[in-house]
Amino acid sequence: MWKTKIINPMFATSGVLVSLRIVPFNMRKIWNRIKKRQLALAIFAGYVVVCQSCMTMRFSDKETREFFTGTKTAYSEKALKSDGHIIHYIATGNPKSPTLFFVHGSPGSWNAYRRYLTDTLLLRKFRMIAVDRPGYGFSDFGKAESLAENARLLSEVVKKTRNGQQLILVGHSIGGPIVVQMTADHPELVDKMVVLAGSVDPNEEAPEKWRKIIKLPPLRYLIPGAFRTSNDEVWLFKHELLLLEPRIQSISADVLVIHGTEDPLVPFGNSEFLRKKLTNANSFRLVPIAGANHFIPWEHYELIRQELLRL
Repeated sequence: MWKTKIINPMFATSGVLVSLRIVPFNMRKIWNRIKKRQLALAIFAGYVVVCQSCMTMRFSDKETREFFTGTKTAYSEKALKSDGHIIHYIATGNPKSPTLFFVHGSPGSWNAYRRYLTDTLLLRKFRMIAVDRPGYGFSDFGKAESLAENARLLSEVVKKTRNGQQLILVGHSIGGPIVVQMTADHPELVDKMVVLAGSVDPNEEAPEKWRKIIKLPPLRYLIPGAFRTSNDEVWLFKHELLLLEPRIQSISADVLVIHGTEDPLVPFGNSEFLRKKLTNANSFRLVPIAGANHFIPWEHYELIRQELLRL
């Protein structure tokens, strides 16, 4: 630092000296700071872009072809248009067989059930359809819909794909209340309903007030891909379960519920809730899996496959 003494003309007669400090500019340091800030902004912007585009939890067309080719399974892939919405789904098996209609959880896509879709034992007995729920996969990705709207749109797929044989709805996690709503809305369409670790009891739902906060910009744009849709719809569903509750007793289909006793995400009490509410079901069977967590469709595949074959 340089220090210089000058005489202020205003005080010249009194001989007052004024000290003035002159600080030289270090352009290299300033430029480095600018570059660091630009880099930080670029990294942040890149993260936002990645969050918007990655973790979609869906197969590309190429991955889908390669998967079914690798398993030597014939399949069809379609996109149903309904009221401005697109619902994408995959179908395998004999079109004239009874139908297993799979509804995935949150987040997810049809490929959550890919092992079932290619299972030779299941293929001998069933036609299988696995959908991308609204907001996921290739069904209007990123746009969350309510429980009622999920049920309405997926029921349209059911209507369009009816073949005169039995229809069995299978829903995991948040797919559970969706198949319950579908069955309550359209008892004429559904013969049997399977709920896998379904979140159906409004009293078992944790408040999770933090979800409301991260729904707001800019925080919502920091949540990767399908998880943003998941957060949005879970917030919607919590309130709608209260509306669904009084309608459950109207269900007259055969019902199978499978749930892990140590599920940390959707407590086992949800299954007991269904047992109490489904007073008019043609039949009700609860299969508890001792010590199992929430991911039973994959970790207890053989057990669930066997239960499906019994239907």
